[in-house]
Amino acid sequence: MKANTNIALDSHGLFYDPVYLKMKLFTDEKGQTGPRHYYDYPGVTVKEDGSVEFCFFAPNAKKVQVSGLEGLQMGSKLHDMVKDEEGYWKVTLNDIPDGNHYHQYFVDGTCVVNPSANLGFASHRAINFFEKAGEGCEFYQQQDVPHGTLHMELFDSTVTGKTRNCWVYTPPGYEKNLDKQYPVLYLQHGGGENETGWIWQGKVNYILDNLLAEDKCKEMIVVMNCLYCIDDRKEEEFLTGDFDSMLIKDCIPFIESKYRVKLGDENRAMAGLSMGSYQTIMTTLRHLGMFPYIGIFSGSLDRRWYCDFDHNKVFDDAKTFNEKVKCLFFGIGEQE
Repeated sequence: MKANTNIALDSHGLFYDPVYLKMKLFTDEKGQTGPRHYYDYPGVTVKEDGSVEFCFFAPNAKKVQVSGLEGLQMGSKLHDMVKDEEGYWKVTLNDIPDGNHYHQYFVDGTCVVNPSANLGFASHRAINFFEKAGEGCEFYQQQDVPHGTLHMELFDSTVTGKTRNCWVYTPPGYEKNLDKQYPVLYLQHGGGENETGWIWQGKVNYILDNLLAEDKCKEMIVVMNCLYCIDDRKEEEFLTGDFDSMLIKDCIPFIESKYRVKLGDENRAMAGLSMGSYQTIMTTLRHLGMFPYIGIFSGSLDRRWYCDFDHNKVFDDAKTFNEKVKCLFFGIGEQE
């Protein structure tokens, strides 16, 4: 088998190259035996006609099935796979729409991870995903343009009493333009996912590389935190814990002390997806003006029962809100 032509479709959290690059012993024509790499059958193949073939190697299994997740576009219906003479179970499905799809495999009734399919984090677990690239997908693929850098940072949290991790994107040229300072976007993931989702599933670094190459966005630093901010020393509130305090007291000071950040509230933005959008609303409106640029992706202004802050009251003073907030973007749909 051959790898996909664009590495952005195959790279994931465990392996930058296709995960179905395997190694086994080969014997050459001279009778010499040694290890060689080869491409095994991929766990997921998107065919030219738009159909998607799933494959799982389990020669001793009695039954293998594949499904998407309930509520997502692929659906949660279990599809029976058929075993060939080599022990590969396969099924081809039609009508799967373009985009990113989480999916799961069941071997004799047990949900397992397919080691030959891309792996990310969602639904609070390691899970397989694949990308069905459709028309206009080039903006999130790896292109022949200057590339930024992804940094994994560790910092101490006074809020949780633990060391935390965040990922930081710096734009192309950051390491060379040592006198230049940059605005910062704090970007939050959706529920059940974590900070790595913006990289492996979301391909944020490729998107920014491509936008910058086309002069369609400003150079910026992007900071991706894990929303789950639990203090094991006490009983936490529902969902994210005190992420707000952690971001304000721990993460932002750390970033602004280590990176060449253009200081001042006017150079700070915050955005998030789904649960991350709710956290974005809570933080940006609680600290009105600290993040003048706000992005809400698949979110709403509903107030949750567990929140001690009524963000809707902020809108009562339109004059102050419009002075403090430069851009409030809501995206609730598919392709905006």
